[in-house]
Amino acid sequence: MKIVVCVKQVPDTKGGVKFNPDGTLDRAAMLTIMNPDDKAGLEAALRLKDQYGAEVTVLTMGLPKADEVLREAMAMGADKGILVTDRVLGGADTWATSTTIAGALRNLDYDLIITGRQAIDGDTAQVGPQIAEHLGLPVISYAQDIKVEGDSVIVERQFEDGYHVLKAKMPCLVTALSELNEPRYMTPGGIFDAFDKEVTVWGRADLKDVDDSNLGLKGSPTKIAKASDKVRKGAGEKVALDTDEAVSYLIGKFKEKHII
Repeated sequence: MKIVVCVKQVPDTKGGVKFNPDGTLDRAAMLTIMNPDDKAGLEAALRLKDQYGAEVTVLTMGLPKADEVLREAMAMGADKGILVTDRVLGGADTWATSTTIAGALRNLDYDLIITGRQAIDGDTAQVGPQIAEHLGLPVISYAQDIKVEGDSVIVERQFEDGYHVLKAKMPCLVTALSELNEPRYMTPGGIFDAFDKEVTVWGRADLKDVDDSNLGLKGSPTKIAKASDKVRKGAGEKVALDTDEAVSYLIGKFKEKHII
């Protein structure tokens, strides 16, 4: 079985974020981590590798420094790393990103593609399903458990206070929740091995069946109107009431907002 995991290097939001003049993230100036949902997807792939002997390839699109998350993934146990990087791909929205990644995936053989549900720097949850659409694959999103049975994948899909159990024949794409599992740590031996391995680097010329009009900032239909690293909250409403009046006031506000 061959599994491809799509991961993203995202800003470590605890350290703050920075923006370029055009409103896009200044990724080169920020501390970064592997996106949490993607890391859970990687762990799911590694557990399938432990169980079935699957080959796990990790793919990312980003700046050359995104090599770091591929090394981390290989130190955790992934077999191969592929970095898609090119200046013409910069500033991509979800459409341009999914087009790029799909173009890269067309070079690979796979039974299962795993992505994170969403990235913490965008929170759109669009790229995984869009990749599946580009490739003509079935997709199961919001996975909280993944199993393989023969040539099919069985997924528990989170749904409100319960879950759906869905089955799809491979090849297919699954998007993972961070709650899916507890990712393993890198091992010292794995770290040494990861830096001995070669990361495959692809550019625009390596993408299959994609049009330049759908790539990068120019190929992104979504435009950023305004960006801010902190959302300022209003001062709120302050009232001075005794206990009975305060209870009545709160109940009135809850009813007004249709909370009760």
